[in-house]
Amino acid sequence: MKRPSVRLPSDGSSHTEVLAAMRRMRAEDARWKEGRAFSLVFYAGQDILRLLKDAYSLYFSENGLNPGAFPSLRRLEAEVISMTAALLGGDAQVVGNMTSGGTESILMACKTARQKFRKERPEIQKPEIVVPVTAHPAFDKAGHYFDIKIVHVPVGSDYRADVQAMEAAITPNTIMLVGSAPQYPQGVVDPIRELAVVATRHQLLMHVDACVGGFMLPFVRKLGYPVTDFDFNVPGVTSMSVDLHKYAYAAKGASVVLYRNRALRRHQYFVYTEWPG
Repeated sequence: MKRPSVRLPSDGSSHTEVLAAMRRMRAEDARWKEGRAFSLVFYAGQDILRLLKDAYSLYFSENGLNPGAFPSLRRLEAEVISMTAALLGGDAQVVGNMTSGGTESILMACKTARQKFRKERPEIQKPEIVVPVTAHPAFDKAGHYFDIKIVHVPVGSDYRADVQAMEAAITPNTIMLVGSAPQYPQGVVDPIRELAVVATRHQLLMHVDACVGGFMLPFVRKLGYPVTDFDFNVPGVTSMSVDLHKYAYAAKGASVVLYRNRALRRHQYFVYTEWPG
């Protein structure tokens, strides 16, 4: 979009005028209440929408940067992490953080993997993460940001990750394997259990991107449909990305990154103590 020639007006607009202008702008937007915005808006009906708006408004001005000033936000995050971990087979050792969306959750998981291996395997100068070609582009963004080589592996005829091909792509520089539950292009779940076996055999991390399925697949299974194992019930799965603003129907942007234990999550943190501010 070309930059519009707009400047701050010399006179302000009224409350009514501002909202009217914004409503006019929305006229050409996707009609998401009619189901015309798949993967962009997840609409659970007016009752849920009203609750979301009320809850969002209640905390509109609070700032999560300082949980000391706003302990209720710290509690909310802790409870969301606990509920999400329990839903996905996590024991009491599984920890995590809320993020602004699936991309940030994936970025944090990749950054954590890099930092862990940078500390424990300093001989790896150019770390690599092996992903199926169907993995979300957020992994490529992470590679660009954090100087990680993202190795793309073709999928099988069923569009699921090819376990043998993924293992063949492992090199001495590999730090993590990735599987999706499900992936976006065809909506199938990668063979997470088999990939986790490979990751464990090579002493690698195993990340599951369940941004779409994290709050859907457990309930699909509860309805009696077969769902392949994909979460912390699988030995070897070390981290997961799970969106709340998809099938958990939370307001955007809200996601969760989960880790198998605190020791792994510690590599996510950044601390700087010399700032005079």
